[in-house]
Amino acid sequence: MNAQRAQEIYESSDRIAVQLDDGQSVWIEKVDVANGVATVQVGQSPTNTQTVDVERLKEHNH
Repeated sequence: MNAQRAQEIYESSDRIAVQLDDGQSVWIEKVDVANGVATVQVGQSPTNTQTVDVERLKEHNH
């Protein structure tokens, strides 16, 4: 996805499921649109965060 879409998901009141390109479920915590990266929480652990390129993120469609 692109940085703008990641920001839209972050700001959305809806719970939009997002995955990394390796299939891990993540929650977007912060988006740096200028640099094209996002800080995400991996799984259910609030301490397990990673900064990843937004291109690695994809919306999980059921």
